[in-house]
Amino acid sequence: MSTLPVYRWRLAPNGLATRRQLRALGLRPGGQDVVAQIERSRRKRGPLVAYLYRIDRARPVRPMTPRRAAALAKANTARRRCPACRRDAGYVIPASLGMCTPCADAPRSAA
Repeated sequence: MSTLPVYRWRLAPNGLATRRQLRALGLRPGGQDVVAQIERSRRKRGPLVAYLYRIDRARPVRPMTPRRAAALAKANTARRRCPACRRDAGYVIPASLGMCTPCADAPRSAA
């Protein structure tokens, strides 16, 4: 089992990029394995780790099709609908509440 090379923050060699950096270039990892990692030290906690991929093996981002856009819009609409009052809340319902803020703040009737 081989271990990954570890580079310090901002000291990775050219030709390697994180997922976000690939996305900014219009690329995606495309199924390739992680080739290295970057570590950024933090006080009182463990280091932040980012995985690196080879840019020359990255593939272009798949284009957004009309069907994918429609499915994404439908999923986002479902995340905005309150299960208690069935209204569009105008924002994504927090998972911690499980319902819109007015429904969460309303006094519960004792049954």
